[in-house]
Amino acid sequence: MTASMHHTVEELARFRQAQRLAYDCAETIAGEMRPGMTERQVAARMKTYLLDHGADDCFHQPFAWFGDRTAFRGLIALKQLKGFNPAFYPGFRRLEENMPFILDCAPTLRGCTADIGYCGVLGESPELDRLMDDLLQYRRLILTMAKQRKPLAEISRAVDALCAKHGYDPRHKAYPFETLAHRIEKLPDDSRPSHLAIARFGVRNVSELVRDFVQGSREGWSPIWNSSEASNHPPTPGLWAVEPHLGLKGVGAKWEELLVVTEDDAWWLDDDVPHVRRWKARGVWPA
Repeated sequence: MTASMHHTVEELARFRQAQRLAYDCAETIAGEMRPGMTERQVAARMKTYLLDHGADDCFHQPFAWFGDRTAFRGLIALKQLKGFNPAFYPGFRRLEENMPFILDCAPTLRGCTADIGYCGVLGESPELDRLMDDLLQYRRLILTMAKQRKPLAEISRAVDALCAKHGYDPRHKAYPFETLAHRIEKLPDDSRPSHLAIARFGVRNVSELVRDFVQGSREGWSPIWNSSEASNHPPTPGLWAVEPHLGLKGVGAKWEELLVVTEDDAWWLDDDVPHVRRWKARGVWPA
């Protein structure tokens, strides 16, 4: 695979390392989760794991959501930029048997950042199994349309249409800006570890996103990928953290991973990720 026009082969390898660290964190902590643990306790364990394994910054500190909070029940889409709904952050919800959960973390490793989402259940959840199986179609749809250089807004609307076909609620619309994906930039100076965060978001990474907003506004593109007119342009080269998030009967499920985009192609940064391994184990992955 050739390098992105926006990143070198070496840089992509480092982003892949950061993404694998994030998934290792989620899988390790998920294996330690027990009934009675709170979202805050789990998020704190994730943060400790990342720091202990070399993370030197973050796009955001870890999130954890349990039960119907995986479908963002009670969370409001923040269209007016009035600040984050406190319910969005890890809270005091306690894990129970057969309760789905979502873990989300975004560590930076030597200037390269990943942002991932991981789903699981402490026991069994047929609704979660159905959602996760169907999420394969969203991964294939997004990649196919990105390769075809379809406008980001068109891809986002196609995801929403697939949700409607399946009878799912597109819960990514509960994120700030109704975000399906956002750009990830390499930090300009990877030699200075920093854990400075505001409202759980890393200052350096958010500063890069703000710079993208400013540059994009001048050049006619947006670092936020959603269904709005601002995203009505072909995928811009670079790395995108993509996260379709589906809801069904109070259960939410998603995956989040990095998509590499060039001037004429697109591919997932890594196919050795937990949701792909899950699809293969369940026999839904294409032969």
